[in-house]
Amino acid sequence: MTLGDVLAPLQEPLVTVLGTPVGWTEVLGFGSGALCVWLVARQHLANWPVGIANNLFYLLLFAQTGLYADAGLQIVFIVLAAYGWWVWTHGGGPESADALPVRRSTRAEWALLAAAGTMGTAALAVLLDRFTDSAVPFWDALTTALSLAATYGQCRKLVESWWLWIAADLVYIPLYAYKGLFLTSLLYAGFVALCVGGLRGWRRDLGATAAPAAGAAA
Repeated sequence: MTLGDVLAPLQEPLVTVLGTPVGWTEVLGFGSGALCVWLVARQHLANWPVGIANNLFYLLLFAQTGLYADAGLQIVFIVLAAYGWWVWTHGGGPESADALPVRRSTRAEWALLAAAGTMGTAALAVLLDRFTDSAVPFWDALTTALSLAATYGQCRKLVESWWLWIAADLVYIPLYAYKGLFLTSLLYAGFVALCVGGLRGWRRDLGATAAPAAGAAA
């Protein structure tokens, strides 16, 4: 039995959305993705293993639909998820005695992320345009750069990571609809709402952390 034989059932159509068949891969990606964002917003450690499962489902889905940068991005996401999982447990996490606190990005971090994002988007767009049959090389590259920056921020509990996710999701929604991934497009519309909720929650935690520090300084 080959790997293709094992994965074949996941590619079978399950439902039809707007005249387009939706397979198990996209449905499972939809469910695990929504659960992952909900868990992140609540700073729950389980978001990392759920996120890794989500990455595997979308790796298969994006490879099938020609979104090669997004497919490769899932591998990077898995590596970052392992890093984030370690940071939240060893560097302080929700279930640790010394919890990793929510904080704002420093100017140096913003400068680094902006520079890396700009150069990464440009380089990846050129690679996709020249060496793949991607129909949307720039947008594929842009969402890849935004998603990587947002995931790094999530690993470090930077409150601004939610703004990066919102920006990425607003591009993903029409991009996935264009590629016929209507269920995934709908999922990312839901992600925007979940990200807004996560942003508010992390801001509350940031304020709660700052208040005792201000009182101690006084």
